[in-house]
Amino acid sequence: MQMPEANPATLAKKQKLKQRLEGALGKRGVISDERELKAYECDALTAYRCPPMLAILPSSTEEVAAALKICHEMDVPVVPRGAGTSLAGGAMPTADSVILGVARMNAVLETSYEDRIVRVQTGRTNLSVTGAVEADGFFYAPDPSSQLACAIAGNIAMNSGGAHCLKYGVTTNNLMGVTMVLMDGEIVELGGGHLDAGGLDLLGLICGSEGQLGVVTEATLRIFHKPEGALPVLVGFDSNEVAGACVSDIIKAGILPVAIEFMDRVLIAVCEDYAKAGYPECEALLIVEVEGSEAEIEHQLTLIREIAERHNPVEFRRATSAEEAGRIWAGRKAAFSAIGKISDYMCLDGTIPVSQLPFVLRRIGEMSKQYGLEVGNVFHAGDGNMHPLIMYDANKPGDLETCEAFGAEVLKLCVEVGGCLTGEHGVGIEKRDLMVDQFAPDDLDMQMAMKDVFDPKWLLNAAKVFPLAASQARRMAAE
Repeated sequence: MQMPEANPATLAKKQKLKQRLEGALGKRGVISDERELKAYECDALTAYRCPPMLAILPSSTEEVAAALKICHEMDVPVVPRGAGTSLAGGAMPTADSVILGVARMNAVLETSYEDRIVRVQTGRTNLSVTGAVEADGFFYAPDPSSQLACAIAGNIAMNSGGAHCLKYGVTTNNLMGVTMVLMDGEIVELGGGHLDAGGLDLLGLICGSEGQLGVVTEATLRIFHKPEGALPVLVGFDSNEVAGACVSDIIKAGILPVAIEFMDRVLIAVCEDYAKAGYPECEALLIVEVEGSEAEIEHQLTLIREIAERHNPVEFRRATSAEEAGRIWAGRKAAFSAIGKISDYMCLDGTIPVSQLPFVLRRIGEMSKQYGLEVGNVFHAGDGNMHPLIMYDANKPGDLETCEAFGAEVLKLCVEVGGCLTGEHGVGIEKRDLMVDQFAPDDLDMQMAMKDVFDPKWLLNAAKVFPLAASQARRMAAE
């Protein structure tokens, strides 16, 4: 997407908008230089780029409210942005929009160990939430692979998960309250420092809404005591399907590890080269982590080993030190970066029933041959959250389109076997036109009617989530 030809009316509107926003945020809070705006022209879905009209960096909820009120009055679309790590184009701007970044809003506002909560501004990075409480023996559970960089704002928008979501749940299970600003500048409070606030579950509606309903500026998050101990093991297999069957059997046995992560041969090799994690030579690898007391850990690992042995593992290896455990996880966390060193790629995140893992992995392999593109699999196997990484050459004509077609077929397969289009990355622009494969027309209409209530002008994160033609029609009808 390219910037439209400038015309006097557009330039005049941009200048007026800039002046009004600078009046509310100060000149430091408004970015208008074309070179500086390039930093906001895409998120982690880098195949698509479009510079915004302006970008703003407010420092408080009140400044967010003032900026949104101005944009609402001037009918200017606003795209909320956390750290820009979205893999589905969730923070992709349009040429007529203003990017609203929350990066300067990163303070810890309140901590209560008695209530096991921490309240933060949502520009704070995921990992630094744990960093603020770990000295006192606590941690924040959701841990996306991008946790070093991703912001709580984006985690809430996409309902992010991570390796440890099998035991502790995803963001919605750890979000207790928010301060949110509506498009017209109204500030609302939902939930709070306790579970299950009374009234309608609007908090559940907001988490995962992808910036369609409001801009979340503060969040009250649930924190946990650190476990007594934790231990990962590596289990290697000679095929993806056998590894998938082992995962299914572990879950069916009623065992609840803190994490079960899957990597295939492609990812094992690139992650080993990148992080020197000490991974074994095999076709498929599971990282299974259990936690608790020493006795609990031993009991769980005994049961897991018994199940794994029924599938003839190539290797079953337990970490023997904290350093080795750290290397095991460093390799897994580096998966996306490691692949990025050798190829352009598209990362999917369809979610399926765990029992369907063997079948879906086999079909992805067949599709890879059909489309002529290599695919690496790394994902949260315990809850069926798939992350196929389809590799392509961005400089080869037609390769991106082939990759997109391949990806669409994988996501449709996830829906067909009883899963869904997205587990944690969101719909964004990547999957918006696949929504019809998961939802009936009445279902989509109900979702869009909910946006009508919160954002009647359809200005927040325009052209995302809903099929493009439907969202454009809705916005035109509101004008």
